[in-house]
Amino acid sequence: MAEVPPPWVSTVDPSSGLTYYWNTQTNETSWERPANPAVAAPPTLYGGASVAGLGSSNGIGAATTVSAQHGVTSSGRQSRWNAASNGAYQESYSASDVFSSHDLSTGSGLDVQGWLAKNEVTLSPGTPPPFMTFEDAQLPPSIMAEIRRAGFPSPSPIQAASWAPAMRGRDVVGIAKTGSGKTLGFLVPAFLRIMRERKDARMGPTTLVMAPTRELASQIHAECVKFGQSSGMNSVCLYGGAPKGGQLAELRRGVYIIIVTPGRLNDFLEAGQVRLSQCSFVVMDEADRMLDMGFEPQIRKIMARVPPGYQSLMYTATWPRDVRRLASEFQRDPCQVTIGTANEKLTANKDVEQRIIMISSPHERDHHLVQQINTLPGASRVLIFCSTKRTCDQLQRALSRQIGCNAIHGDKEQRERERVLADFKSGRAPILVATDVAARGLDIKDIRMVINYEFPPKTEDYIHRIGRTGRAGAKGIAVTFMTSQDMKHASELVAIMRDSDQKISPELEQMAMLGGGGGGGGRRGG
Repeated sequence: MAEVPPPWVSTVDPSSGLTYYWNTQTNETSWERPANPAVAAPPTLYGGASVAGLGSSNGIGAATTVSAQHGVTSSGRQSRWNAASNGAYQESYSASDVFSSHDLSTGSGLDVQGWLAKNEVTLSPGTPPPFMTFEDAQLPPSIMAEIRRAGFPSPSPIQAASWAPAMRGRDVVGIAKTGSGKTLGFLVPAFLRIMRERKDARMGPTTLVMAPTRELASQIHAECVKFGQSSGMNSVCLYGGAPKGGQLAELRRGVYIIIVTPGRLNDFLEAGQVRLSQCSFVVMDEADRMLDMGFEPQIRKIMARVPPGYQSLMYTATWPRDVRRLASEFQRDPCQVTIGTANEKLTANKDVEQRIIMISSPHERDHHLVQQINTLPGASRVLIFCSTKRTCDQLQRALSRQIGCNAIHGDKEQRERERVLADFKSGRAPILVATDVAARGLDIKDIRMVINYEFPPKTEDYIHRIGRTGRAGAKGIAVTFMTSQDMKHASELVAIMRDSDQKISPELEQMAMLGGGGGGGGRRGG
């Protein structure tokens, strides 16, 4: 059969099994084979992406020769890699090749400046304007079908703003709070790049996603399967606390995408069981949390194995000095996309109502706890934080007598953790008691209330805890029990509440005055 004239490609409709044709430049589809090529400028770096050529349904296919040789593209641009780069090719577009810093027009004709202001989006100079509609992004039909099936009417702000530069091969720093839709912000460009490069997955993954916790890594993997499986985007999730055998078996079958916690990936790298020799797309999700948890040495070991010339996307909730330093070392001239304010310190979400309840004796906690839960409609999800595993288990046993409740902490086996999270998400057990470590990386939608059964060791942890509710524009409630022993945190807590426009009780104000200058200790009550 004669080849389909470019820029058309043939692909298969997953629902009917029939072949149809897709113009990668105009996004037109047709059941009839096109006779003549259409001539148009490529809209994005990944304009030639298609499902065709990815091989069998498991995503493994023969290596395909790319159109450019010796590091020079057909247009004469110097590519980011040359012929000595293990055959991995990546075209480099500078910002001036595609957009000037003043060009804010999009195919949709919408008001870009108005959209940026409405969504509190700030773009660094030279960043392409956002894809405010899915039509602007010109996604392949297979990916677009999954997005429509999920019911998304338009890209979220972080998706719209980060897709535009990422699809042009630019490095991206995305600064946004959790629950903003950033997972698809980096997965979709990864899918398109895989479709375009058409490498052999058996030679090693081409996309690497790093996350701080196994829960977050698992959630990213679930999204990857949901939106990419129909396009052949096979992936594996590598994290500690689970047997290596099953993960290794999936790796050996060949995957395009590995979603990892740094420690487990280093285990495989040091054992020679994973090759990153053709990895060209690297994502660091929740980079600030990875550094907080001490993963910087692990990240550096991993990045030393990635060949030069990779494209990098980094997402972070805050923009402190150590994260900026990491970005400067592992990214090249990144486009910075900020949703809200790029704070060097954490700030509380204004969509969360913060309630502080003073208690004088430990037994009061349980009375107020039940009282607060009863203010919510039935089956509302509630996340309760405890400082120790022992308290976590004790509270779970007490609450289970009245309502569906589970506990999660570091001593739980991985299978038990997954069951507990599944019960929480489904509503079978709408109350979850957790420690800080166990809850890191959790991205569960529709948590109505967070309760700090015990005040956390640091006010930064307080902000992380209450940030589990009030996501994606929804309203949430955070209840915190405080005793005289928590007086040393009162001053910082008052500052956090003022910054997020919360009402502050006279009792808390008085405690702040008596407690001294912050969470490191105070004159009294510490």
